[in-house]
Amino acid sequence: MAEEVDDESGTARIAAALAATLAPGDIVHLTGDLGAGKTAFVRYAAAALGVTEPVTSPTFSIAHRYAGRGGQVVSHLDLYRSRGVTVEELADLEEYLDEAAIVFVEWPEAGAGVLPAATIEIAIDDLGDGRRSIAIHRA
Repeated sequence: MAEEVDDESGTARIAAALAATLAPGDIVHLTGDLGAGKTAFVRYAAAALGVTEPVTSPTFSIAHRYAGRGGQVVSHLDLYRSRGVTVEELADLEEYLDEAAIVFVEWPEAGAGVLPAATIEIAIDDLGDGRRSIAIHRA
């Protein structure tokens, strides 16, 4: 079921609530159009996990790794610029997919068949005027 939010504080609330349920090894796939709010969602979830450094889109670097509360590793992958992740390219991302990490993947369709399966899928739709629809599904 999707929840509509009217502003960034609504996105932050949902992201923080989800973050409270995450555990090492969780793989979170985020889908939605360009500019829908995927990176904002990751930013708020990471903050709730204790990440204090700025969380930015890894569109050009593909992946970022952050330290959260208690040393919890938070990985953030953005596959927007990938046409399709190969097994060889996945090997380069292995450190970000560590089973001790909580992993967020934007544009996971580019890694279909190669990336680990999602434990949680999030679909974000931009409804205009700062409103979003956020649907969370546990796989």
